[in-house]
Amino acid sequence: MAHAYTPGLKVTDSTIITKRRRLPILGEVLVNLGDTVRPETIVARTKIPGDPETVNVANKLGLEPEDVPDCMLKKEGDTVKKGEIIAEKKSFFGLFKSTLESPIDGTLDIISPITGQITLRGPAIPIEIDAYIPGKVIEILDREGVVIQTHAALVQGIFGVGGERQGVLRMAVDDPNEVLTADKITPDMKGCVVVGGSLVTLDAIQKADQVGVVGIVAGGLIDRDLVTFLGYDIGVAITGQEDINLTIIMTEGFGQIRMADKTFKLLKSLDGKVASINGATQIRAGVMRPEVIVALEEESEVHDTVFSGGMEVGTLIRIIREPYFGKLATIVALPPELQQIESGTKARVLVAKLETGETVTVPRANVELIEG
Repeated sequence: MAHAYTPGLKVTDSTIITKRRRLPILGEVLVNLGDTVRPETIVARTKIPGDPETVNVANKLGLEPEDVPDCMLKKEGDTVKKGEIIAEKKSFFGLFKSTLESPIDGTLDIISPITGQITLRGPAIPIEIDAYIPGKVIEILDREGVVIQTHAALVQGIFGVGGERQGVLRMAVDDPNEVLTADKITPDMKGCVVVGGSLVTLDAIQKADQVGVVGIVAGGLIDRDLVTFLGYDIGVAITGQEDINLTIIMTEGFGQIRMADKTFKLLKSLDGKVASINGATQIRAGVMRPEVIVALEEESEVHDTVFSGGMEVGTLIRIIREPYFGKLATIVALPPELQQIESGTKARVLVAKLETGETVTVPRANVELIEG
């Protein structure tokens, strides 16, 4: 019988997690090798140059370009304030003068005698990178950042929105089939990561946002509810940069889907502990999964899941590409021969029956195994 190895989502009560925390440009590393850090610890910082603004001094003061440097009251590198006089032209034996004010706060970057223009640059933008997870600094990336390692429980989701956040895990339901509705969101959940069951409703998301919940983890979510909450449609190529106040993670897919028992039991066992979460998702090249990480106080045996087998008829799978993204299905056939797919290339495929009863053919690379 034909087989194919397709890894699924990782759900484990004990694993070693390594995170690379890197600045976008070179800066300063603030911690040392071997230091123990908290999620909120700032590990590196830098400043991004502000936006440039060009001012045509020659044109505004009626000068020849080569005369501009002599009329400047500021030199390159000087700071300037909005409204401050930075250039002056005197005429008629000094009895009359024309002045030019800086349109912004910032720095005088360039004075050009060729064009008669100057370039002002806005204030530098400070950038700080925190540790995101508690752990130990195991490597220093010179002027770039650090690598942090921790021993933790990990739950990966299939899809999420929103960036990195931390909060105490709070179970809001008692059963993985239960729907997370607005009445289950209470004011004391402010700053928490709330865990639901098979579905989180739009009303629950909106109330969580109002209350100050930092994250929601549930089995499923209706796609149109997500669009309504965000205010725009969202693709499934890459997420995590949405301008929202909470992170939402789906462990199973779009629609109402019972959260896997193993996932629910693990999250329930971590109730009351601080979690680091990230909704960033990328399902094409360089796969990224949304995640819930809970650091463990004591080291225990690592239980990383390793699939030793593959797919066969009857295997439960999840489809991870459109047009069936997030849907659960059962394999009914594994044709051994290559078949032409929509892109025009040939690939190994499988035939699966969706929960609706519909039978679909999809490339094997577009599915993942569901861990029992």
